[in-house]
Amino acid sequence: MQRRVPIVCLVAFGVGLMLSETGAKDRFTWLLEVLPALVAVPILVVTYARFRFTSMLYVLMTIHAGILMMGGHYTYAEVPLGFWMERVFHFARNDYDRIGHFAQGFVPALVAREILIRKNVVRGRWLVLFVMSFCMAVSALYELFEWLAAVTTSNGATAFLGTQGDPWDTQEDMFMCLVGASVALIAMSRLHDRALRGYVSPNA
Repeated sequence: MQRRVPIVCLVAFGVGLMLSETGAKDRFTWLLEVLPALVAVPILVVTYARFRFTSMLYVLMTIHAGILMMGGHYTYAEVPLGFWMERVFHFARNDYDRIGHFAQGFVPALVAREILIRKNVVRGRWLVLFVMSFCMAVSALYELFEWLAAVTTSNGATAFLGTQGDPWDTQEDMFMCLVGASVALIAMSRLHDRALRGYVSPNA
């Protein structure tokens, strides 16, 4: 079963990627939005024989990719789910991108946690510090990528940035990443520990 999950997730990713690209509102924005997944998946495939993540992580990473692909298809500022949230919760704008940045903290936190534990890099209270620092570094790097896209492509990155006139969008995005990482460590650590029990990683 553990061997089937990564294959199912890879197939789901491929199907989702095709559906996301088909009829995408803006192809350039779509590429920018799904680029993290396009980079991560080949790395996961190449390193699979040396380091196989738990099934739970592959499922969560696939869900994260789905969030990116949804945002790429519609652009983050125009995802229907975001408009529904805006109506129901009386938000001032389409906040779908907050879901994306929450996931940017939630999933990488567990990825970093698994690597650090299985490679015996750090444990105990230091583990939380290392995981949180990693997630905030990822968030900062992504915000720098958004800045670079805006600088080098001028108006071409407007939909990619999805600030919707919010001057604090960058800070709020990073805060949502922090919240996501915190929730993952608080709510998922025990479940993650159970998934790691007896799990032997090649060359770990």
